[in-house]
Amino acid sequence: MDNDEILDDIGALVEEERALRQRTGGLLPEERTRLAELEVRLDQCWDLLRQRRAKAEFGEDPDTAALRPAAEVESYRS
Repeated sequence: MDNDEILDDIGALVEEERALRQRTGGLLPEERTRLAELEVRLDQCWDLLRQRRAKAEFGEDPDTAALRPAAEVESYRS
């Protein structure tokens, strides 16, 4: 994946996340599960994009960046 493809994925995930969050009357259990999955996937995509940009900035091959496991990305501190 290149940066544009990652950004396209992020856009689609954000759109789906917004649609779920804007639902009135609460979410069904499967929708809450999907929302949680979207949040994790977004974190992974943003992390991958940051990795790729950092590698490019320092003269490394951005294609060597890899999607990190959800448990790793979700354990980062702000």
